Amino acid sequence: MTSINALWRLVLLLVALGLHAGAATAAPDATDQGAYQIVHARYGTPDRNVDVTARLKELASGDLTFKLRNSTFGVDPAYGETKTLRLYTRGPDGRQRIFDFREGAWVDGSQFTGWKGGDWGGGQGAGGWNDDYVAAAARPVDAGEYRILHAVYGTAENYIDVTQRLRELARQDRNFRMGNDTFGTDPDYGKAKTLRIIARDSQGHSRTFEYAEGRFVDGAQFTGWGRGDWGENGGGNGRCRNLRILQATYGAGARQSDVTERLQMLVRDEHLQFKVTNAQLGIDPAPGDNKTLALTWCSGGKTQQSSTAENSYVNLP
Repeated sequence: MTSINALWRLVLLLVALGLHAGAATAAPDATDQGAYQIVHARYGTPDRNVDVTARLKELASGDLTFKLRNSTFGVDPAYGETKTLRLYTRGPDGRQRIFDFREGAWVDGSQFTGWKGGDWGGGQGAGGWNDDYVAAAARPVDAGEYRILHAVYGTAENYIDVTQRLRELARQDRNFRMGNDTFGTDPDYGKAKTLRIIARDSQGHSRTFEYAEGRFVDGAQFTGWGRGDWGENGGGNGRCRNLRILQATYGAGARQSDVTERLQMLVRDEHLQFKVTNAQLGIDPAPGDNKTLALTWCSGGKTQQSSTAENSYVNLP
């Protein structure tokens, strides 16, 4: 009897260890932290389409990105026509939204919650291509929190103003994959580039959104995205005539403070002249360290960037 009890204890111990290992294996993937959770997925055209939710889960478990083809789902629901993968999703605030990916495009799962984990699907949206979900998602999508002021593309050393081109793209799509082809140029050949969108919220606080080359840009978080009525001149040519401080950060290493509003208030007669000190900027984000003021500013239709060490002078433009 003693030996049987000992055997059972050994079995239970092995089972417990197995469950523990399984739980560790199932830890959330760091890439599955997107803002939207997929509820349902269909592939085809408005008239002829199929439910591909289960197949999409299989694809998601293996890859973060994939190219959309008929072979992807093993079916061509509308022969001879350009098809679309339509994802019915729900945001963190419960708001419904639809993502459309045209045949031949790349699908990036990083913007969806639990993508590789497969803990999504099985909800609304199963009624067909044009159901109530479409109507809900068709409500204004240009009500984001941030208003775009300016956009540049490239590296810290070499970049170009892409405000106008971004406006053209925004009028066509809610989201797009970003790269050299997007902007028709390579401002720094052979180096990884970044799209930097400088925006401001309703409280006047500035923020920079950065998108690495090859990633998707989602316009839903920007006010007036699809209408294009943003930029320094609210939908004009995107060029700021007068001196405008688009973004200013002051600090050392990871300890940085946004001083954009402070510097804009220091502008006099379209010039900015002052000594970079804690007293002038009204803050010391990194006591004891040598700090730097990083500026992104626009004047005369050109966007420029500069860095100025603490106790040195700024003289713009």
